[in-house]
Amino acid sequence: MTVKIVTDSVADLPPEVAQELDITVIPLVLRFGAETYRDGVDLTPDQFYQKLQTSKAFPATSVPPPDAYVAAYDRLAEEADAIVVVAVTSRLSATHEVALQAVGQMQKKCRVEVVDSQTATMAEGFIAMRAAQAAKEGAKLKEVMEVVNKDIPRVGFLAAFDTLEYLRRGGRIGRAQALLGSMLKINPLITLKDGLVEAAGRTRSRSKAIDQLYDYVAGYSHIEELSVGDTACPEEAGALCERLGAIFPRERIYHSKMTPVIGTHTGPGLLLVAILGDK
Repeated sequence: MTVKIVTDSVADLPPEVAQELDITVIPLVLRFGAETYRDGVDLTPDQFYQKLQTSKAFPATSVPPPDAYVAAYDRLAEEADAIVVVAVTSRLSATHEVALQAVGQMQKKCRVEVVDSQTATMAEGFIAMRAAQAAKEGAKLKEVMEVVNKDIPRVGFLAAFDTLEYLRRGGRIGRAQALLGSMLKINPLITLKDGLVEAAGRTRSRSKAIDQLYDYVAGYSHIEELSVGDTACPEEAGALCERLGAIFPRERIYHSKMTPVIGTHTGPGLLLVAILGDK
């Protein structure tokens, strides 16, 4: 039984990784006023941040159209016996629901399992990667699902923000709302818990916030995958990658420019570490 893996652009998978592991990535939709773009397809991260500075319209995001999933399912059904869809947390996006609805619109016959990853960014990406690696090694659907369900509680991320204003505007701030009340200049840290944004601390300087990211990774006793992502702060991300090389092999640390749809809700200056492992 051949199994194929599908995820969405919030997983922030580097294109070369998605290609190597044969993972189909469905892009979310990004809007600047009347202009519409497919996340990571029609607009690069650099183009997005330039547009963010010059556009009078504040960007917004929406879920992929159902027909994007239907087309992917029908195409993959030609060569697969089953499809596993790893979706961004359903508590922040309706993408999971769209992926489910699309199953009933397929023209081809193929079993499709849609999984709520309960997370986002490369934490979601690692779940999809591990599923794809198992599938490439010949794992059957039941075995791939076992890998997915085992890894969901083993992924996590911590992010340092310059500002939470973008999360507030987009309505995704969740339980981190309390951090907005401070009159002092702070560098907030957030994570996801139970699929929702949650405050993970605050520091008085950017350097201390980055120290917290390092300490978060150092708190793991066993690391299998590690990624550093950034929105328009590549120098800081590169320096953090080098520093984390003392904990985990530098050549195995992914460094990604996070997709525009993530940047819409975080703004520039986000620095994030995502991890698969055991604390």
